[in-house]
Amino acid sequence: MSSDAMAIHAAEVGAGRPWVQTLHEWVTTVDHKRLGILYVLLALIFLIIGGIEAIVIRIQLMRPHNDFVSPQVFNRMFTMHGTTMIFFVIMPVMFGFANYLVPLMIGARDMAFPRLNAFGFWLTAFGGLLLYFSFVGGNGLYGAGNAPDVGWFAYAPLTSRAFSVGHSTDFWTIAVLVSGFGSIATAINIITTVLCLRCPGMTLSRMPLLAWMNLVMAALVILAVSPLTAAQIMLSIDRYLGGHFFDTQAGGSAALWMHFFWIFGHPEVYVLVIPAFAFASEIIPVFSRKPIFGYPAMVAATVCIGFISMAVWAHHMFTIGMNSMANTFFVLTTMIIAVPTGIKIFNWLGTMWGGRIQFKTAMLFCVGFLFQFLIAGLTGVMLGTAPFNWQLGNSYFVIAHFHYVIVGGIMFCLFGAFYYWFPKVTGRMLNETLGKLHFWLFFIGFHLTFDTMHIPGVLGMPRRIYTYEPGRGWDTWNLIIGIGAFIQGLAILIFVANLVFSYFRGSKAGNDPWDAWTLEWSVSSPPPSYNFASIPTVSSRRPLWDRKHPEDPDNRYE
Repeated sequence: MSSDAMAIHAAEVGAGRPWVQTLHEWVTTVDHKRLGILYVLLALIFLIIGGIEAIVIRIQLMRPHNDFVSPQVFNRMFTMHGTTMIFFVIMPVMFGFANYLVPLMIGARDMAFPRLNAFGFWLTAFGGLLLYFSFVGGNGLYGAGNAPDVGWFAYAPLTSRAFSVGHSTDFWTIAVLVSGFGSIATAINIITTVLCLRCPGMTLSRMPLLAWMNLVMAALVILAVSPLTAAQIMLSIDRYLGGHFFDTQAGGSAALWMHFFWIFGHPEVYVLVIPAFAFASEIIPVFSRKPIFGYPAMVAATVCIGFISMAVWAHHMFTIGMNSMANTFFVLTTMIIAVPTGIKIFNWLGTMWGGRIQFKTAMLFCVGFLFQFLIAGLTGVMLGTAPFNWQLGNSYFVIAHFHYVIVGGIMFCLFGAFYYWFPKVTGRMLNETLGKLHFWLFFIGFHLTFDTMHIPGVLGMPRRIYTYEPGRGWDTWNLIIGIGAFIQGLAILIFVANLVFSYFRGSKAGNDPWDAWTLEWSVSSPPPSYNFASIPTVSSRRPLWDRKHPEDPDNRYE
């Protein structure tokens, strides 16, 4: 049946049932804006699931000798939480914002390859479903449906058939593999869109920082996800065809898996954090009422981070016994990558300095991000020193550092982005009172959890443990960490309630509620399906500001 015939058939089926037709339109859409919204909705669903898994982990560790869940269930929650949050929450939501915003910000009508765009989304969604099908089909030792329990890093030999009975690890492998293909498809689309579909006058030096940073992010996805995809194929061959790539008893190498995984895993941190940088780089100038300070330096620092991030992966492997030359190389690259990151922090502070700062909810989250990401960077440099890493590399200190980056950095910018662009997507404002309550609860809960998590790490609490003995100085700290986790969960519930309430009852936003200056604010809220009635022409980095305030001397900053 041709596509036209299918459309006619769907219209006939949906006649008299508007919800059927609406559902069909969303499922078959190739519009970049709808696909962006679908990515974000998918991520929010998995955020709730991954958050529940985190709460289960923290309840189990709130007191010594706890038996809230069994060791097997704890390992499954640990594996599913990490995999869900990285692959099916933060990556999809970043792709969602990129899908929605990049064409609007560069003056394009859609992504370069609309059908490939839809294909990438549905592969990602199918990967997430496959992961959770393991609860039904991942038969384990006792015949029941089991989720994978090999950790989100899946180190060999845990993934061999001798130690991972049944199909739970296969579900994990195929889920990550399928979503990886979807990520690569989306990355190719972003790169092509940014390089080929910019409107007249939008040179690379005039492109919004969000577009620049998503361009670098997409390049990193291709470079980082490809080795992980190869590793998943090798793992499947090991499990079912006797490949022995990671089987040490047959001449393979368990360290080889670590190299493959972390050559994905550390650039992946920048795949996630560079779009967060992009959100801060668009929000902070608008609410400081100043252009971004040092645009060329911001672009150069982003590109440098992209290059250097491919050469730092083995600082995750200092404790496995690499030789001194390898340790020295990865210590140096870890220190070097802190330099362009530090440049960005100074640029954001320089933008705020002397500005007329408006502390809307979006800006509050970005200010929190600046403080927390600075701490995350400092603890990262500490862990990048090999002798220090040997002492704390397998402790909860690393977990605290990692979550300072993911939650304190990325999630705070992400929430800021929701409050900033929600009016553009829906035409309604998020409630500022609920937003500020969300911010302060999440801020307090975050610091209760992850500030204190450093302390049991320094006191020797190993990561990846199910329970612990009393009297080691960890008891009170783990109780505080658990309380902080519950406060963060409450803040997330308030955020979701704000989204739902504001979508139906929020005040009307208008086209440009923040008096901003990038092109997405020049169209209606929500934007029409074609984005622009006529393709715009730009002559500066702040095209909308030039139209609204041609007499303003501040627009002469090039």
